[in-house]
Amino acid sequence: MDTTQPYSPPAISRRSFIQNAGLAAASVAVMSSLRNAHAQQPAKTVTLAFAGVAHVHTPAFIRLLKSRADVKVKTVWDSEAPRAEKRAADLGCKVAADVREIWSDPEVTGVVVCAETNRHRELVLAGAHAKKHLFVEKPLGMTARESREMADAIERAGLLFTTGYFMRTNPIHLFLKEQIAAGTFGKITRVRGSNCHGASLTGMFDVKPNDPANTWRWHAEPKATGFGGFGDLGTHSLDLLMWMLGDVESVTADIKTITGRYGDIDECGEALLKFKSGVTGTLGAGWVDVENPVTLLISGTEGHATVVRNELFFKSKNVDGADGKKPWTKLPEALPLPLNQFVNAIAGQPNQPLVTPHEAAARVSVIEAAYNAARQHAWLPPA
Repeated sequence: MDTTQPYSPPAISRRSFIQNAGLAAASVAVMSSLRNAHAQQPAKTVTLAFAGVAHVHTPAFIRLLKSRADVKVKTVWDSEAPRAEKRAADLGCKVAADVREIWSDPEVTGVVVCAETNRHRELVLAGAHAKKHLFVEKPLGMTARESREMADAIERAGLLFTTGYFMRTNPIHLFLKEQIAAGTFGKITRVRGSNCHGASLTGMFDVKPNDPANTWRWHAEPKATGFGGFGDLGTHSLDLLMWMLGDVESVTADIKTITGRYGDIDECGEALLKFKSGVTGTLGAGWVDVENPVTLLISGTEGHATVVRNELFFKSKNVDGADGKKPWTKLPEALPLPLNQFVNAIAGQPNQPLVTPHEAAARVSVIEAAYNAARQHAWLPPA
């Protein structure tokens, strides 16, 4: 996929333009302001701490933060000393014996929470009470109820927040969101999101006795994570669909264990979604796939889009040249990754497209309902 070409909005038919000009203009204006903010460089040093470093994404987050001259990571805390010591050494910072050292440190303005999901509630509520801006790795909580509790606390405290829904930053997804707003798909009838890999097949979560800091076994422990493969990966594609299409009205699902490598935790699933807008969606996710070439599909009465191996095939009678026969490359620039957006916002950059606390909680609500629906063989509203 060629993302280096300058972005210019595709030509839209006069009829579609008249019907959708107001909404499309608003969408393009918002995206333009975000890209302008992306181009700005933060001016002040941002001092952060890690409250938990258990998540598999922690090493990548550390590399990202170390690449920024405007970031100082002062402290690392984790419930397991070897993990804390390893990540503190990676960052060249100190280890906190007690997480309260972070909450009481006036120099620390933002905290990255990469603890096990069952520790999120305690950490997030304490962080909100201490008035620390919070990046909380997904999912926000173990349940919809505790996720809403955390969201309420964060918003009452007036804090900056986001989570790791990185798919929103992809140029293809930004383009498709703009096209949905512009109405170039006509009436959207169905969508599909798929996010799968082979973690159970390759042993991603196997215990490494000689490398405890890089053992991610808790990701496959229901008491620590809340969900298995379907929820772990499905939350990303679900966020993408809800970001583009709005709230879910009801859901049903089939979720199951395949290999048993990690006990009876679920390893894959398929959900059927009814959006409040009337769109029907399907969501596939799990840890037992050897390939996942088709990650997104949007079908409407006047347009169609498929993302295949990170290339977009786009057809719309309302957009000049959109015949769906070759990859569509007239795409906007990528936005900063969520953790970069978080740092930018703390540094004072405006218009960062942060995920809101209640957006994060809403995704947990739908995933929880999908699991309940699978057990009950029923359609259920979000939890």
